[in-house]
Amino acid sequence: MSDFNWPVRVYFEDTDAGGIVYHARYLYFLERARTEWLRDLGFNQSELKQQNVMFVVRDMNIKWQKPAMLDEPLDISVSIVEAKKASLKMQQIISTTTEQKVQADVTIACIDAMNKKPMAIPRAIIDLITNRIEQGAKCE
Repeated sequence: MSDFNWPVRVYFEDTDAGGIVYHARYLYFLERARTEWLRDLGFNQSELKQQNVMFVVRDMNIKWQKPAMLDEPLDISVSIVEAKKASLKMQQIISTTTEQKVQADVTIACIDAMNKKPMAIPRAIIDLITNRIEQGAKCE
């Protein structure tokens, strides 16, 4: 089950000379989808930082499966796999309507914005994530 989907189109700036998305640009797509997922939950990163809360990528495993091309419409999904006290494991898929392009298994950690040390994810965020996971499980 996908918790969140974010559409994007491949622009010229995302590609190499052959019109294929440059491998590092996929990280931009993944990051933006996670940001929009958080915003969809009702939280934006600027406000969280003012509250001394930041999310950072701790670990990422990427499988490039098929190249994305110039002007191609893509969908980036964010699915929560596991929610822990101070981190979230998620799977992100970049795909078109017909094929999967990239799979990324991502762990993000919650840190204190001042001292950059791990901290518990705010209860309001965990509650929303848990509710969405439970609702998804009921729908399947």
